[in-house]
Amino acid sequence: MIFYHLLSITIAYLIDMLVGDPPNWPHPVKWIGSLISSLEKGWNQGGGRKWKGVYLLLFVLFLVFGLVSILVFIGYKIHPILGVFVEAFIIAATIAQKSLKEASNDVYLPLTEGDLPEARKRLSYIVGRDTEFLPEAEIARGAIETVAENTCDGVTAPLFWALIGGAPLAMVYRAANTCDSMVGHLNERYKDFGWASAKWDDVMNWIPSRITGILMLLGKHPEQMDYKKAWKILFRDAKKHPSPNSGWGEAAAAVILGIQLGGINYYKGMISDRAKMGEPQTTIQAEHILKVNALLYKTVFLFLVFLWTGGMAFEWVFTWIKSTI
Repeated sequence: MIFYHLLSITIAYLIDMLVGDPPNWPHPVKWIGSLISSLEKGWNQGGGRKWKGVYLLLFVLFLVFGLVSILVFIGYKIHPILGVFVEAFIIAATIAQKSLKEASNDVYLPLTEGDLPEARKRLSYIVGRDTEFLPEAEIARGAIETVAENTCDGVTAPLFWALIGGAPLAMVYRAANTCDSMVGHLNERYKDFGWASAKWDDVMNWIPSRITGILMLLGKHPEQMDYKKAWKILFRDAKKHPSPNSGWGEAAAAVILGIQLGGINYYKGMISDRAKMGEPQTTIQAEHILKVNALLYKTVFLFLVFLWTGGMAFEWVFTWIKSTI
């Protein structure tokens, strides 16, 4: 079964590379988001909000897992090849490599043309921070951090879970991530209701985020420092991020590009002073957006190779154990 998963993952990777996520196409993540929004309005009130948030998370995840499992089962029941392609198209809907690159390029282009108002506007589509008065370097930093952080959330993590459980677990990951992005906040409205969603998203990202950060640095020699120092900074700075997982992608990108990420951001006028990651060997420029996009594509390819290597090794060991029993 792992071999079928690997085939599906590879086809999904190619589909995303070629097609991406056309905005007018129906998308299961949008349906999941609508379901979460509807449930949140009805359940996020009164007492027991933490438990209600647990129920929301469980309901969404089990519903998604059940529906996708039925679709995949029907596909394989008809024919294994159909099953592989059903899984591939579902997994492709959980990853966003092409979309992530396009969104950051939409920030890069007006930056290179000196159109800062348009660059700030484009950046506001992909970050939560205030962008109205950001200078060029801070606009570029926002785009770089988005790509670096979402390399895991948007691509490698769903692929990791797809190897373990095929399309059903890949979509469960995407549903959990959507729950976290919609209700997993620390503000007054969501701090109790979104607790379970935030914690479960951390659990599902723990392993793939670390693999992703390590593969980033294995796949690209740092531009401004030697490997020994780069590894030391990666493991030092990754844990500085408020999220237990997001720092791995950002710290790896920072040491590879020789820049410093993190620092002061504003959210609805409120200051947020994030820990700095990496060492400023060079100042952040618009061209670093292109470099982090190249890093994204190389890392995802290496992650695919890693999945094939690990998956086939596991399959060989499992077959060998069965033959000796």
